[in-house]
Amino acid sequence: MEAVLIVIVLFLLTLFALGVVATVKTVRAVRRGVERTGAQARRVVTETTLRAKRAQPGAFGELASMRLSLRQSIIGTREALEGSVADDPSLKEALGLLERLREHAHALDDELRALEREPDRARVGARLPELRERTERVTHSADSLRWAAQDRARQFADDELAALGRQIELEAGALRHWVPAEGTRALNAEGPDARR
Repeated sequence: MEAVLIVIVLFLLTLFALGVVATVKTVRAVRRGVERTGAQARRVVTETTLRAKRAQPGAFGELASMRLSLRQSIIGTREALEGSVADDPSLKEALGLLERLREHAHALDDELRALEREPDRARVGARLPELRERTERVTHSADSLRWAAQDRARQFADDELAALGRQIELEAGALRHWVPAEGTRALNAEGPDARR
């Protein structure tokens, strides 16, 4: 009787532990989903705001345009690299480089955002050429990483397709050059009426 009671208690404790583990995993998954959704919502709001500000004439519209191109280039490159790293592990190094570039982009974005609130238009106008050049360097670097990853993926796909084509041609050639088995030769020699 004691053994049955111990087994029941252990079974209940196991069920309780599994319930706790499942609850913790569910809560963490929900939290990650909420954080991801919140980050996406903030990104959409920021990009929409920048698109609206980009329509402003003058330096402030150009600042918004630079911030928008900077963000789109970094985000697009990150998404392209992260989407391909599972198929091509060598892209991890490129992701590391992009992370370092993202730090520079973030600092530049902070400078651009601070200038959007700058009341002295002459100061903003004086800083624009240098900031434009830095923005172009960062976006060009990010774009280069993305283009290289896309070229690499395309080359892998082309190589794989070429290898598949060679295998198919080899198999097709083998299928065309078959030799009938002994039983098949005898049936063919007797003719179609002999099979009935």
